[in-house]
Amino acid sequence: MTDLPPLLPRISDYAGWHATRRPETVALKLDDRAWTYAELASAVDRLARALMAAGIRRGDRVATLQTPHPQYLIDFLATASIGAIWVGLNPRYQLEELLHVVADSEPAILLARRHIGDRCYDAELAALAASCPSLRRVILHDEADCPAGTESMATFLRAGEAIDAEALLAARASSGGRDPCLIVYTSGSTGAPKGALLHHEGLARFSLGQNRLWPLSPLRVINYFPINHVGCVADCSLPCLVAGGTTIFMEKFDPARCLALMARERVTLWGSVPSTFPMILDLPDFADHDLSAVELIVWGGAAMGEDVLARLATLGPPMATNYGMTETTSAITAIEPTHDLEALAHSVGDTFPDVEVRLCDANGAPAAEGDIGEVQTRSALNFLGYWRRPEATAEAFTEDGYFRTGDLAARRPDGRYRIAGRIKEMYKSGGYNVYPREIEAVLESHPAVNAAAVVAMPDPVWQEIGVAFVTLAAPVAPADLDAFCRGRLANYKLPKHILIETELPLLPIGKVDKTALKRRLA
Repeated sequence: MTDLPPLLPRISDYAGWHATRRPETVALKLDDRAWTYAELASAVDRLARALMAAGIRRGDRVATLQTPHPQYLIDFLATASIGAIWVGLNPRYQLEELLHVVADSEPAILLARRHIGDRCYDAELAALAASCPSLRRVILHDEADCPAGTESMATFLRAGEAIDAEALLAARASSGGRDPCLIVYTSGSTGAPKGALLHHEGLARFSLGQNRLWPLSPLRVINYFPINHVGCVADCSLPCLVAGGTTIFMEKFDPARCLALMARERVTLWGSVPSTFPMILDLPDFADHDLSAVELIVWGGAAMGEDVLARLATLGPPMATNYGMTETTSAITAIEPTHDLEALAHSVGDTFPDVEVRLCDANGAPAAEGDIGEVQTRSALNFLGYWRRPEATAEAFTEDGYFRTGDLAARRPDGRYRIAGRIKEMYKSGGYNVYPREIEAVLESHPAVNAAAVVAMPDPVWQEIGVAFVTLAAPVAPADLDAFCRGRLANYKLPKHILIETELPLLPIGKVDKTALKRRLA
């Protein structure tokens, strides 16, 4: 692999670092349009000047309403480069969701697209401007003739020409390190989403660490994740930028188009969430596409089904996975590239470089060897806190600085960690603790099962019981799945109902939406 850059003061510095060393290398691509590193660095500088001319200063917020598009990354890098804090908005959000994030983060400027797909955002943009006093200007990426209350990007950029190079350098020199540069709003499965505040150093250290763990040269990856998610920014975009690689953007995931892109663009890292892999593998012309450039297959966000793992193994490249979350800048544990299917199916690897991990029981004491405990982690990559929520921030950390993940895990004899589920997903049935992930893993080991999700519902006799929602790869009766589980689980862990579904509801990043499943039960 090409030598990695050093740890630079600002995550945005890597665009310029590569522009001086590989100016003609393609950094970003969308359809037939490509941005070299020289063009990327120039675009970042130009937008940074415009933001400064508009009065954006260190600590101010700038929001972007955009698809996974090269311009989103330019917006983020330009904002971060002058010490401001960037917020991504998902175009799939409805007005109430947009209002929550914008009212909470209080951006001074919104960089947006007026049209995405068949949707026009005129009403939403007008409502945001009217409801959020902090929002001074709305700049449109995709319009020359702009509706009242908005401005064109071309006009906005011209104003930035008044900012000279010396002023830009001074703004950049005054920020970086552990200064915040990104707010990522968590999924909000237990309430209104909270903004996790990430910093330059954490994003840079994670990107460098991931590239050392999974070295690829050249690094070429497809990114179709929503820009408001840590998976888009921290897991995909920034490691590729830091490595001097090429990101091929895809504004909306489509399995057939993604497969064709991987072949045409000679993608070297096939990375995604588990739900997308069978969609691609099941395409009738999958075998007709040349994926010989793929050197590594990676997934995150959830466990991969053993049947899908076995199919991926036949392709030849090693595989890897990791475990992390927004608040830890994605870094808790990871697996190095391997062909060990057992480890890939039943663990999330060992600790990520320079990250401390411990498992604690309900009283905060270390969990006994092999027992399930809460995952707690401490590192320079952890977030700074929840935006304007000091009480929530204090509750999230122990007195000695470990972040409480809320996830449950056990450490295996080989040193790798096995995820057991979420503390808030754990339920008590007949006085016993039951961990949904353990049941899901058993169901997913059945050859006829594609995916399983287990949630709890109240029960007058047992306090709570488990209900399993299952999608199938082949016909099987719920009674047969029940018998399969009985041979592998204690009776108190058995799901009392097994419901066959055509599909499971998914969050935008591809995880199963268990809140939606609970609503179905209710």
